[in-house]
Amino acid sequence: MKRSAILRLALAGVLCAVAVVGSLFSFPVFGSKCAPVQHMVNVLCAVLLGPWWGVGVAFVASLLRNLLGIGSLMAFPGSMCGALLCGLVFWKVKKLVPTLVAEVFGTGIIGGLLAYPIGILFMNVDAGSVAFTAYIIPFLISTVAGAVLASMLIFALKASKALDPMMRKLQS
Repeated sequence: MKRSAILRLALAGVLCAVAVVGSLFSFPVFGSKCAPVQHMVNVLCAVLLGPWWGVGVAFVASLLRNLLGIGSLMAFPGSMCGALLCGLVFWKVKKLVPTLVAEVFGTGIIGGLLAYPIGILFMNVDAGSVAFTAYIIPFLISTVAGAVLASMLIFALKASKALDPMMRKLQS
């Protein structure tokens, strides 16, 4: 196995752990647990690892959170849609602001809309009591907070000149 593949796998594991532990710092908004650290991890994965690693990290973190009883099924559509979209955007444009916007749109809008059928099918939510767009607001709150955290961290890494060497090591 190449050294860069091992580094990517190790970083993915660390980011999974950060997302799971970070979900302990969640807050309820309507029927959803808002965990902004997951969205920060999505952006970090997009920048450092790429879209497919980001989706994998989001899936494993969501699965672990559910198995440990500190997450809900809503973690899957929100985190995975956001990770995929922001990963694809960063892969194409290599700019942080569009990547942050993609995370917010992917999680807040697309993930929020996909959460509705999951709530009805798997969480015994009454379709008449919840609007189709009910999960968009809590998902947006969570993902905007996570995007702000990610931008602060990435700008700090850039300012300290640590981001470019990290990215070179992961891609070599």
